Amino acid sequence: MDPNFLDILACPHCYQRLELYSNQNGLELICQIDQLIYPIQDGIPVLLKKTARHLDSKEKNS
Repeated sequence: MDPNFLDILACPHCYQRLELYSNQNGLELICQIDQLIYPIQDGIPVLLKKTARHLDSKEKNS
């Protein structure tokens, strides 16, 4: 994923900036305000609430 793309990405719910997060499953985007993690599939961010998971479910040893 192009790092410059992060400058224009925003959470679809609160419109705040998303942070890139890397774990053993790959890259994901985190919204600290809504406490949601959005997946990145094949290099494409999936910014749908139904595909997001809550930040509490983030792997602790990443």
